[in-house]
Amino acid sequence: MQAEIIAVGTEILLGQITDTNSPLVARLLATLDIDTYYQTVVGDNHERLLSALDIASKRADLIITIGGLGPTPDDLTKQTVAEFVNQALVEDQPALAKIVDYHEQTHRPMSDNNRLQALYMADGEPLLNENGFAVGCFYANPTGPDVLLLPGPPWELEPMLVKHALPVLAEHYQQSGMLLSRVLRFYGIGESRLVTQLARLIDDQTNPTVAPYAKAHEVTLRITAHAQTKDAAIKLIDEMEVEIMAEVGEYFYGYGDDFSLEACVGELLINSNLHITAAESMTAGLFQSTLGKVPGISQVFDGGLVTYSPATKIALLDIKPALIEQHGVVSEATAIAMAQGAKKQLAADIAVSFTGVASGELEGQPAGTVWIGLAFQDEPVEAVVYHFGTERQKNRERAVMAGLDMVRRKILGLPLVAHK
Repeated sequence: MQAEIIAVGTEILLGQITDTNSPLVARLLATLDIDTYYQTVVGDNHERLLSALDIASKRADLIITIGGLGPTPDDLTKQTVAEFVNQALVEDQPALAKIVDYHEQTHRPMSDNNRLQALYMADGEPLLNENGFAVGCFYANPTGPDVLLLPGPPWELEPMLVKHALPVLAEHYQQSGMLLSRVLRFYGIGESRLVTQLARLIDDQTNPTVAPYAKAHEVTLRITAHAQTKDAAIKLIDEMEVEIMAEVGEYFYGYGDDFSLEACVGELLINSNLHITAAESMTAGLFQSTLGKVPGISQVFDGGLVTYSPATKIALLDIKPALIEQHGVVSEATAIAMAQGAKKQLAADIAVSFTGVASGELEGQPAGTVWIGLAFQDEPVEAVVYHFGTERQKNRERAVMAGLDMVRRKILGLPLVAHK
């Protein structure tokens, strides 16, 4: 069984984005014994996509397109594929209802092109998009290669592929047994480092397979097993997880597509009844806002402080002016003093502080230099310095993630500095 993947998007051809979808699709197809011999990238052009489909039809049993299912004029994939296989497009009513409901709830006008996202091939099987509006489709072609249409955004493609498309393919191609996946989430280790440390497992994978996937400031691994029964698949996944944890377990924080580091920390705080606060400078409240996403966090989070200027640090955190004059705002001493002051002011068990350079240069230190302080119960206050990049918002986001991970590690008794 041979498949060909066609990634559709001019932005991929121009190098404006990197195609991370095609490798993921190829890895997961392998779990169904479907080989991928060709991967093509084509721009948002009707004629060139038709040509790519024609070429693929001569050498593949299954054609998978990625992208081009949205409502804009350059989203041509669905219409072009339907033309190629001589299929009419019809509306998937549940998908259309989701689109209509969204526009009503957000009080936004709905134009006719939004309805395009609900279309699928009349003799095909629509595939649910859990994180977006563009419905996918599998079409079993009686006169040529079958076709699978997937959306382009990775956060839409991966759930659709794993939860809906792969089971359809397994049933259609009469794969015996069942397919089961588990997502492991990691923070503090980059994708390249993770893949390097797990090279033996990834390079030798057959069943189960391990697919790394880079998210914003973190990495996930999807373990997928094919077995005759659910229990047998779980056993295969459990065995692989044990091997993975032996290599990179200290960076693991939770399971699932929808879990997050703030949810992990929130659960730890609530379950341990540890009250937390924060004093934020360069993050300007982003840490507290992120923590505020966690349901029930008000049980352990009463509030915190944003002390952006030296004057507010002195006034609200009772930091001595001489300390800032001697060490500077972006320093270990100031991060420690901020955490101490916040913990005292809010009478919390834990206080996290952030002081650093989001962009440009400050006190002779480059953008991305961030000190994060942590006051934990009666233990000595600690501070860790991080060196991120040059992009302002990404530095703020990465600082928040690092602060959350410091809290996680402290509660679990792990060393604070372990980023790779």
